[in-house]
Amino acid sequence: MKLCSTPRATVLLPVLLGILAFFIVVGPRALDPTNIAWLGDGDPATHYQGWVFFRHSPWSFPLGLNPSYGLELSNGLIFSDSNPLFAFLFKPFSALLPEPFQYFGLWLLTCFVLQSWFAWKLLGLLTRDSVLKLLGAGLFVFIPAMLIRMSVHLSLGGHFMLLAALYLALRPFTPKRCLAWGTLLAVAALVHAYLLAMIALIWLADLAAHTLRRHLAPGKALGELVGLFLLVSLCCWQAGYFSVGDDGLALMGYGLFRANVLSFLDPGEWSFALRDMPGVLGDGDGFAFLGLGVVFLLICAFLAWLQRGTDVGIKARRYPLLLLALAGLGLFAVSNNVGVGPFELHIPLPDALVAVATIFRGSGRMVWPVMYMAIFAILYVVIRGHASRTARVLLSIALLLQVADTRSGWGESRKLFMVTPASQWKTPLVDPFWDQAARHYQAVRWLRPENYPEQWITLAEFAGRHHLPTNAVYLGRVSTRATEAAQAVSDQMVSSGRYAADTLYVLDSRSVLPAALTLNRETDVLARIDGLNVLAPGWKRCAECTPITAVDPLTLISSLKPDARVTFDVTSLATFFLGNGWSKSEPWGTWSEGDESQIILRPEALVKSFLLEANALIAQSHNEQSLEIFVNEVPVLSTRLRKPEANIVKVDLPADVQERIEREGVLVIRFRYANAITPRALGMGLDPRKLAIGIRALTLH
Repeated sequence: MKLCSTPRATVLLPVLLGILAFFIVVGPRALDPTNIAWLGDGDPATHYQGWVFFRHSPWSFPLGLNPSYGLELSNGLIFSDSNPLFAFLFKPFSALLPEPFQYFGLWLLTCFVLQSWFAWKLLGLLTRDSVLKLLGAGLFVFIPAMLIRMSVHLSLGGHFMLLAALYLALRPFTPKRCLAWGTLLAVAALVHAYLLAMIALIWLADLAAHTLRRHLAPGKALGELVGLFLLVSLCCWQAGYFSVGDDGLALMGYGLFRANVLSFLDPGEWSFALRDMPGVLGDGDGFAFLGLGVVFLLICAFLAWLQRGTDVGIKARRYPLLLLALAGLGLFAVSNNVGVGPFELHIPLPDALVAVATIFRGSGRMVWPVMYMAIFAILYVVIRGHASRTARVLLSIALLLQVADTRSGWGESRKLFMVTPASQWKTPLVDPFWDQAARHYQAVRWLRPENYPEQWITLAEFAGRHHLPTNAVYLGRVSTRATEAAQAVSDQMVSSGRYAADTLYVLDSRSVLPAALTLNRETDVLARIDGLNVLAPGWKRCAECTPITAVDPLTLISSLKPDARVTFDVTSLATFFLGNGWSKSEPWGTWSEGDESQIILRPEALVKSFLLEANALIAQSHNEQSLEIFVNEVPVLSTRLRKPEANIVKVDLPADVQERIEREGVLVIRFRYANAITPRALGMGLDPRKLAIGIRALTLH
């Protein structure tokens, strides 16, 4: 019995299956190009915002540069995961497109259709039975590892490229292989670096295998190697891969975001029938649950192998280099921190090797090709080990189980996709000031500049809606040198009170206090508007700007009662007192960062002394930290800390300093570190921060 009467009609089956699966999992609302409600949070927000700024920016060269989205932190479109492939296709028509416009719903539909199509092609290597190919394709379409990415990392929903790579590696040799591989590699390069890395390794294994088998002459193999390498390099260059230097690529993470050895059987929240397995921290990035339907087929395949045996081992030996490449991907995915359920084994590796591996810090994703090959092997045994009718029944049961049981996961994702449509995100910026500011200023900047600031979505949405460049962004990679240079410029602006006249500034909690001390009160305004600390240069001299009723900027500094001991851990409100020169707060306290740092307080009574509780970065080769303390720019103490923990520093203030604090109304404590150093320089890991003391608590007397 044939499913369709003609081969031409049969070809449409995987396409229809992909469309049907899209409407089941995602629904129709994401296809509305003006509906951005489902893109308003987390990673999808930066995917969309990267496109918004790229769309309205002039063409650049390389094409994928996106300078308006990030300003001094800016880099390529690829690092906002905005899918350069689709961005390049739609930008030439930007003037004709509605406002807003998003192509991510169309991308997800493309992923479903091509996932089904290439699964159909892959299964065509096993059987000509259209029913079996369609049922098997359904299992590949409802694979949790792909579906879970579609609501978080939109570009990583392109698993169809992995199926295409396996199909090209497993199909018989064809002279047109170079064109097929070139197209696939170019598309992968214009979508996501992780997909490119996996596909490139499979391609290299396939190229080497055909060369060794003499299907390709050495000259042609070398030509393909060089030609496709140059093609991929060109695509990467144009997508913006090289806009971030080496200092922005090696981040911490390899060995943390890995795949658990049991990831194929761990359902997480993606099964009604199976329970979540205990795991270890970081396993989520390597999520690769096969699905209840595939697990059912795994059992069937095992039983068939026990009863009758199969030739799957013989077939596998025909592809030794492909299997070696997949094994390499699997080992990289598991990483040197091997997690087996809740147990973990650490295998030491040289720091230099870890630094290189950290370029792909989400190593757990590399298990996906291994997962797909495992599913293909399971289907091979089931289809080849049973009669056609029996195999159809087994695959039908498996597909029903797969779709129904994984609804535990994709049902939650569908709620996100089917949220009430909207052409604008909700924003807390409702004060009339913001519309006036958008007309008055030419840019919006977050101070102190950093990747992924706390208010980035709010400010990026505001800037994008008004076509203003901004550095309030979330990017996958950012140059450390560019960030440090931008922070140095911002620190100089804050310390001098001189700001760019054409820029609106929004300050983080640690910048607002130093800015309050140096504010030019005759021209500039520092105020809290809609919950944000806004610094508007020249606002008081703007004739068409509505005056802002702003309180004395010093009142932004919270008052502190005498004898109150304040801590500086991550949960403490006292971190608001920390000015420049401090790192992110941690559960125990806050490290200084750089050669100087600052604390700004507004005491309620006369301050005669204060007590500092601090750690210090100490090592055998670095046995002390020098510390100079200034109060309201008057030197009051020079000391050395020689213990890594529990250092107590008591500072008695001279009478003239006490009077100065009372007269100025603020207490500014500045610390200077003569021998701050990085943990990396001391052989204490890869931490590049320049540290000296870790402040735990402060008490005023």
